[in-house]
Amino acid sequence: MCLAVPGKIISIDESNPDLRMAKVSFGGVIKEICVQWLPEAGINDYVIAHAGMALNKLDEDEARLSLETFDELGKFLDEEDNKKDT
Repeated sequence: MCLAVPGKIISIDESNPDLRMAKVSFGGVIKEICVQWLPEAGINDYVIAHAGMALNKLDEDEARLSLETFDELGKFLDEEDNKKDT
């Protein structure tokens, strides 16, 4: 199973015209992501990324909803792990 995660573009490096790269924040974790195939993506935009590649641009509300859902899933899984430990 693959998981694509939303992140916020904090800077874009266009020094190489053949490979447009961006620094993207995933909840404070900064990763270099290729945004070559999303020419409309800019600073402060949210993108869905998988394996170092931006796949799609999303609006802030969609990104927030996805991140909240991931957070809820993480809490649920932590609760399930805690139940197994008792």
